[in-house]
Order: sequence, then C-alpha cells, then structure tokens
Amino acid sequence: MAIQYAKDEQNIVTLTLDRPDRSANVINAEFGAALAAVLARLQAEADLAGVIVTSAKKTFMAGGDLEWLYAATDAAEIFASAEALKAGFRTLEKLGVPVVAALNGTALGGGLELALACHHRIAINDPRLKLGFPEVTLGLLPGGGGVTRLPRMIGLQASFPLLTEGAQLDPVAAKTAGLIDELADDVADLLTKARAWIVANPQAAQPWDKPGYRIPGGDPRQPKVGQMLSVAPAMLKKRTFGNYPAPEAILSVMVEGTVVDFETASRIESRYFAQLATSQVAKNMINAFWFQLNEISAGASRPKAVPPQETRKVGVLGAGMMGHGIAYVTAVSHLPVVLKDVTLEQAEAGKAKIAALLDKRVAKGKLTREERDAALARVQPTADAADLADCDLIIEAVFEDRSLKATVTQEAEAVVGEATLFASNTSTLPITGLAKASQRPSNFIGLHFFSPVERMKLVEIITGAETSAETLAKAFDFVLKIRKTPIVVNDSRGFYTSRVFATYVKEGLALLGEGQHPRAIESAGLQAGMPVGPLALSDEVSLGLMLHIREQTRQDLAAEGQTMPAHPSDAVLDVMTGEYGRYGKARGAGFYDYPAGGKKQLWPELTTIFPPQGEPLSQPEMIERLMFVQALEAVRCLEENVVTNAADANIGAIFGWGFAPFKGGTLQYINDYGVAAFTQRSQALAEKFGDRFLPPERLQVMAASGAQF
Repeated sequence: MAIQYAKDEQNIVTLTLDRPDRSANVINAEFGAALAAVLARLQAEADLAGVIVTSAKKTFMAGGDLEWLYAATDAAEIFASAEALKAGFRTLEKLGVPVVAALNGTALGGGLELALACHHRIAINDPRLKLGFPEVTLGLLPGGGGVTRLPRMIGLQASFPLLTEGAQLDPVAAKTAGLIDELADDVADLLTKARAWIVANPQAAQPWDKPGYRIPGGDPRQPKVGQMLSVAPAMLKKRTFGNYPAPEAILSVMVEGTVVDFETASRIESRYFAQLATSQVAKNMINAFWFQLNEISAGASRPKAVPPQETRKVGVLGAGMMGHGIAYVTAVSHLPVVLKDVTLEQAEAGKAKIAALLDKRVAKGKLTREERDAALARVQPTADAADLADCDLIIEAVFEDRSLKATVTQEAEAVVGEATLFASNTSTLPITGLAKASQRPSNFIGLHFFSPVERMKLVEIITGAETSAETLAKAFDFVLKIRKTPIVVNDSRGFYTSRVFATYVKEGLALLGEGQHPRAIESAGLQAGMPVGPLALSDEVSLGLMLHIREQTRQDLAAEGQTMPAHPSDAVLDVMTGEYGRYGKARGAGFYDYPAGGKKQLWPELTTIFPPQGEPLSQPEMIERLMFVQALEAVRCLEENVVTNAADANIGAIFGWGFAPFKGGTLQYINDYGVAAFTQRSQALAEKFGDRFLPPERLQVMAASGAQF
C-alpha cells in the first residue's frame, strides 16, 4: 500500500506515504488509488479529530511519475489524470477537520502541492530539505493545484518567481516565503507540533474556503496588481525569447485563475498542464534533465567492473582562474587540496580568491562562518612541489601550452606515489599526446572543467589511448564527489565540447565575414536559445586564445603531415587581431567595445570593415546555420566514437556551453527537427554555404531507416 493509515487515542489519523518498491514516493496511478481509498476511510470515521500527512522515506514526496508523463501523448488523458488527482487533494482539504503536512524531507512539485492542500505545514529545520516547484525546468507547470493554491496563499507577485523560475528553498527560506508555517527540530518534534496544532485548531479550513476571502495583495483587477502583470509578459519574453512556453502558461494560469472560483481555476490549470505535457519542448527537457541526466549520474559511462574509488587529497597545479576554481569546488566538498603555483605569492592570491567565493556564499546564507573557515583551511597554498607528495589526484590547470604542461607533469610525478592519478584540465590538446610526458600514461586522464568552475556543472572526462579503467573510474567518482556532472569522451582534438562549441562561434564569425549585420547575428544566437551571441562569446573566450588554438592545431597537423582545412571565420579572426589589435573582452576591445563603468556595445566599425554583401539572410536561416553546424559536428563526434552515447552528447552540450536547453541537446535537436527533414535541410545548406553542412553518413543511414538518436 502506498499510504499507511494509523489512528491514535486522540482520534488523529496519520497518513504515512510509503511506496514499497521505490526509494522515493511519487504521484502515479497507484498513489491515486491509495489516496482515494484512505479518503473514503477518513470520510467514514465518525470521531475523526484531524489528519497528519507524513512520509516513511527520507524525502516527503518527489513529485509526479515522469516516466508515465513522458510517454503520454493524449492531452485528454493527462487532463483527466490531473483533475482526478486534484479532486483527491480537494477532498482532503475539505474533510472538515484540521489537516497538517508534517514534512520530514524534501517536497518538490507534486509533493509540495499535496502539502499546500493541507491546512498547516511544518518542516524539519534541515538545510538539506528542499521545497519548491521545479516543473518549469522540465517544460511543465505544477499540475496538481500548485498554480491555483500558491497565489491564493501568498499573492500573485510573491508566487510569480517561485513558479516561473523553479527555485528550491530550504526550510527557513520557505517559511519566510510563506510556503510553510512552522519549523521542527526532528521527527518527534515534527509530529508533536502537528498534533498540537490539530488540537488547537479544530475548525481549520483553507483561507479561500472562508467567507470574505481576498487574494493577498489583490487580484488582477486591482490597479496595482494589473500594472505589475502588464509588464510580466515582456519580462518573460526578454528571458525566454519565446522558446519556453511553460513560464508564459504559468502566468496565464495565475492571471486567469485568480479572477474565477477555485474549481474553475483548477480546471484552467489542468488544461494548460495537458497542453504543456504533450508539447515537444517538455519531451525534450524531460528527456535531457531527467532521464539522461539520471543515466549519467548513475554511472552509465563508468567502468562497471571497477569498485568505488575514493580520492583523499587533491593537488592543483596553477592558481589562476581555472586552478583556484577547481581548488574551491574541491575544498567545499570536504577534500584537502594543495594549490601550487610558481611563487607562494601567486598561490596565496589564488587562495584569496577562494576566500572571496566562500564569503559570497556566507553572505547569501549558503554557508555558515564556521563552514567557510573549515573549507578555507583545507586549501594549502605552496610553491614547493614536495607538498604534493601525499596527493592521490593531481589536476594540472596551467596555460594551453604543450611544453609547459609537460614540465609541470614531470615535476609533480617526481614527488607523488605510483598510484596517483594525473589529470589535465586542457580544453583542446589531445590527452594521448600530453600523456607522452608522463611516466605512467595509464594513470593519465583529462578533466576538462568549464569557466567559471564554481558555477558550471559539467566536467568532461577524456580518456587517452593508455588510460586505465581504474583511472577513469576514480576520475568519474571524484567528479561526482565535487557535485559536478561527468560526461566521458574519447580522445581527439578539441574532444567533444570544445570541438562542437567552436563551430558556433566560428559560424558567427563566418556570418560577419559574409556581411551579415553583427546585431542580427547576435540576435539570431539568442533567439536560437544560446545564452550569448557568437560574437560576444568570442570576446569572452578571447580572440587571442582562438588564434592561439588555431595556430597550435596547424602546427600539430603539419607535424603529422596534414593540412588544416580553411574556414570562412579565419579571415575575420586575422583581420580583428592582426589589423586592428582587438583580442576580446580581457584586452578591452573585440567585437564589442567595453567602456569603463559602462555597458558593452558592438564596435561601430564592424559594419565598415565587414560591409553588407547582397541580400541579408533571414533570422530563421541564420538560426539554422548556427544550430545545424553544432548538431552536425555532434553527429561526427558520435560517428568517430569521440562521444559514445546520446546522453553524454546532449547533457555535455547543455551544461558545457549552454546549447538551447529547450531543444534537449545537440542530438535531440535533430530528433526534434526530424532526422529525415534535418538531413535534407543539411544538404540544402551545404549546397549554399559549404561542405561543413554536409550530413555525415551515419545521419543519412538513420534518415533512410527512420531511426532516432
């Protein structure tokens, strides 16, 4: 039984959520049947004094069954299911006795909706306990009454960010926001307070079921609220570019639902929910952020035969932007770290930056002062390689120069043990080549972090030709330990993320070289769903670094007897750096100007240096070029066994460089477009703009057979 039923001597019934075959409670058909059964039993109780809803699991309730929802395609079926669930919740809150949600653990989505259907909510004061509505991050809205109840509880303005941004609050923040009413010390205190509230409030009812109820702060017909709501759609459009229908649907439900009665509002919510749940955007996002992300976290790409590997102490070589970021995420994950640079002053400067990052978390209430001090104490700055001796993982984070990386590799290997794993944070240089400088290439691997390390979730793990399974397993376990998402790729120039990401910025430069207006190029990138336009991103990455990588690649290929193929972006890069000395944001001038204390602006001379030529491309065509070139390169990486599965390709793209999340990743973009249609369109783009748009053989075979990624 998914819900246990127990009545005590005070005639208070405790309903304990306890799905027997899962580690977490979820809302599905079994839960619905169990809820209907206990509600019928509660209604039959002659002397019922009150109800407590709690959980036997570590979490209260995880939410809806996404497996069922992902497979569902019938909007009418989804609507009916949502209405049936909410009918049960409505019955619970209208039993005529006080109902308390005793939140012993995290309550997200449907779990929090169940709690909102109770008259009073008490949560254990544990910062690990989270409450919120993450549905919007999966392309959905809370379909179990969340959008109907929350504005009626705390008002439209306070509800808007909680529902449209998917924030997850700890108990203190949730109490401040009005999601819960009381805090408890532990489970015993939780249940004691729940019973006490029931005894003290025998006539409890929801505010919206009482005579004279008004929505806190007013409904949309109030001038002040109407004024706020009049700008909300524009705010959403600015944030989503219209690519994400869920926030707009949530706003619609809030506005439409708060000018009608509760039951009508609930039906409005169900209709929008059914519409979103059957949309391709929701399918894309559920696939990526639920199924594929969980697949990765469960170790799908980790060697199965190798037992769990523990990292005890980490050495980081280089205290610059990447190095101190890696040391920071290691220290906050309770691992000691040696931060080494050429001089002690440089190493201490890196530690000072770590202190600043920790101070920001303290200011935001994410860390206590004691936790901050303990994390900082785990960082040992040094200029002496001997201090690395007892580290079992070394991460090199120096400049992208092969000889420099070889030097620091050999220096560290001279003092560490034979079992120590050595990882390079290179973003482009092949790991097999870097491992040639190592005495133990089987212990050598790539750990490609992304900047800024403290915010970016992805780590790309790159195996070299001689990397052992044990080394890969230990690297994978370390990445999970520091709460990052690992993808595993095989060695190649640029690996997966840098290689595919580069196609986006290069295509932006190619468009500029053709005479497309720079503002139109940037707009196309943003409208496509990328976080930054390709020209601005080139400035962020640094035109100087792009030039360095290109020249390094040319030299490496020449040494192998190969010639680097020309790309239409080459001329633009050469002109910007060679003729005008514009190297990007770090140097104060690139495709944009960066006035001191002012907002960046596109460099006015761009349209003079790269004048319009012929008819301008339409925005849809520019969007296709920017997105197709990435998706096609992802297929080539799969075809060449650089990336080995769709999950790593999709999650790597979204978390690595922000590839349009609403499309579900690079390979899912092709599924979304339609494999056959995408292949045909690629052919047309290749005929018009060049061979880089030619569909790989694997894609052509899939198009012919009707297969998907």
